[in-house]
Amino acid sequence: MSGPRFRILIDGECPLCRHEARLLQRLDRGRGLLALTDIAAPGFDAASIGRTFEDVMGSIHGVTEDGRVVSGMEVFRRAYGAVGLGWLLAPTGWPVLRPIFDRMYRWFAANRLRFTGRGGVCADGRCVRAS
Repeated sequence: MSGPRFRILIDGECPLCRHEARLLQRLDRGRGLLALTDIAAPGFDAASIGRTFEDVMGSIHGVTEDGRVVSGMEVFRRAYGAVGLGWLLAPTGWPVLRPIFDRMYRWFAANRLRFTGRGGVCADGRCVRAS
């Protein structure tokens, strides 16, 4: 394999997101199965994956080996699957449970800035890049 199995776009300014990213890096154990891209970094360009900055700030996104973009809970399912722990999140993809977990994640994503003390920074749960 020449590159990571899965690339995750994270908000490096979000404490919860950084914590999850560190956990996933530890689970990867240096195998290079996962790559992390900080969407808050000055050089990040959401257009490179066909999205806007507001899109990627509003919900977690990931990029598969073949360049497909996924978002929401699917990112976590694929990330844990890439490091061999897909069984942990398998129930979140079961037909009866999937809509519930996906809805729960959307609610979390819409409120994560407030949860992390950044609620005053963004409007409508989405950030815009400062000029």
